[in-house]
Amino acid sequence: MTEVELDLGSSRLPGILQVPVGPRGVVAFAHGSGSSRLSPRNLAVAGALNERGIATLLFDLLTVAEEADRANVFDIGLLSSRLSAAVGWLRQREETSGLRVGLFGASTGAAAALVSAAELGRVVAAVVSRGGRPDLAGESLERVLAPTLLIVGGEDRVVLELNRAAASRLRCECSIEVVPGATHLFEEPGALERVCELAAGWFARHLGAGGSGP
Repeated sequence: MTEVELDLGSSRLPGILQVPVGPRGVVAFAHGSGSSRLSPRNLAVAGALNERGIATLLFDLLTVAEEADRANVFDIGLLSSRLSAAVGWLRQREETSGLRVGLFGASTGAAAALVSAAELGRVVAAVVSRGGRPDLAGESLERVLAPTLLIVGGEDRVVLELNRAAASRLRCECSIEVVPGATHLFEEPGALERVCELAAGWFARHLGAGGSGP
């Protein structure tokens, strides 16, 4: 695990980059509101991906000063622009430049991932949302090209309905996986393990071993 600093032009953000031997793709993570690159749930998913030979980048979407303004935490345009810039950073870095790219978003980070995927087009090969708010991606939903997996807890009922509504607007390959008995944070026994299994399977299927595309 390597501590890195992403120079995104207008900001410098800390991150954690893990590149296994012979990586088959790379996934950039977008955390939810009130979280960071150190989110234990995202770290667990990243570990599962690493075990499948997929590189991962977890990074803070906001600077410490920006986090002080709660409006920034829900500024999907700002968050998605940071995520898109992070994808550009990965595509320029030697050990990840030739890899297909996936995006993993949690909560509000899922909306940022979908907006970024819409902006980047074929550069993004797959998207996974965990307990996400894809509805916050708005009109970008119709422009997402990447195969998208929406993982929702069965007891997270309001968010489940929001995901179903968002899925009906997606024109790409899309699947909803409901984890029975799980609430929003997937804290129930076996729930997070199921998230890891689903996410790893989706990315392994869609990232494959090819290049990064256009």
